[in-house]
Amino acid sequence: MKKPYKIIFLIIAIITIILLSIQYISQQNIAVLNPKGMIAIKQRDLIYWSIGLMCIVVIPVFIMTLIFSWKYRKSNTKAKYSPDWGHSTLAEIVWWGVPLAIIVVLAIMTWKSSFELNPFKPIVNDKKPIQIQVVALDWKWLFIYPEQNIATVNYVQFPEKTPLNFEITSDAPMNSFWIPQLGGQIYAMPAMRTKLHLIANETGNFRGSSANISGTGFSGMFFTAVSSTEQDFDAWVASVKETGSTLSLQEYEELVKPSQYHPVTYYSQVENNLFNQIIMKYMYTGSESRIGMWQGGARHLSRTKSQPKQPNLGKLGDAGWLKCRGCPTQPKPILNSRAVYMGIAK
Repeated sequence: MKKPYKIIFLIIAIITIILLSIQYISQQNIAVLNPKGMIAIKQRDLIYWSIGLMCIVVIPVFIMTLIFSWKYRKSNTKAKYSPDWGHSTLAEIVWWGVPLAIIVVLAIMTWKSSFELNPFKPIVNDKKPIQIQVVALDWKWLFIYPEQNIATVNYVQFPEKTPLNFEITSDAPMNSFWIPQLGGQIYAMPAMRTKLHLIANETGNFRGSSANISGTGFSGMFFTAVSSTEQDFDAWVASVKETGSTLSLQEYEELVKPSQYHPVTYYSQVENNLFNQIIMKYMYTGSESRIGMWQGGARHLSRTKSQPKQPNLGKLGDAGWLKCRGCPTQPKPILNSRAVYMGIAK
């Protein structure tokens, strides 16, 4: 086979492999590449653009590697040998200019998308958002609907084309909440409230999971996210209110215990302000019992700044103040910044 034909054959083979790979990937149900929500679609487009820009460098490098390996092989005595060659202005422009241009384009894309796809940025349309509070447990997900006063475990349902306002925390080791077909992941951390705003463009069942290894039961820490019509959502809420049990503090104490592959569970009523109490209980020291934390958290939510502080040093006072342990003189009280951030203290 003559040299030009060998090169042409090699290029055709590479293109064929790339096209077959693209065809195979397009037929697989890869969640992040099969988005069903506005946020996920924009994130998928970012992935495609990033891959495409990187291929401008990667593909030519692979092709030139094969060509140079073949042309300058030991047995090819006709290849030009230039031992004193050391500079080419054109080559310098190409291998510095092209990557620089790619980095500039990627930087602009990153800057714009960081604001456009900010998970804390609410989605606004003509429908009222649905508020859902999410608690990561060992090894299951608790979903609380404060407006509907119901809760579920490992199952979440919402209307299509309706903004979803997720508030996320953890009552277990740090975790990560993720519905790949609707948007990117967001971390769930004890004593912290993170937010995630998503929307489903159509009805369907989507797989949700943990995106952060969290121990023995991590592999089974997944849930079903269902996007339905508004009528079906209202009917589902009504059915939960009729058939579920009450999620009281005592019931939550049992639920929070580690379990693997926990079945879907429904609660027709939820303890008042449960989500905030879960967050606030981590504001207290380990010397207090769990039940004491619950009671203290509930007290904290209802106290005012004018009431007296607890005398124990280092604890969070009833008014939300912190004291300095071991300081020769006590500083002026400072408001607990985490409570302010979470919107619990004013």
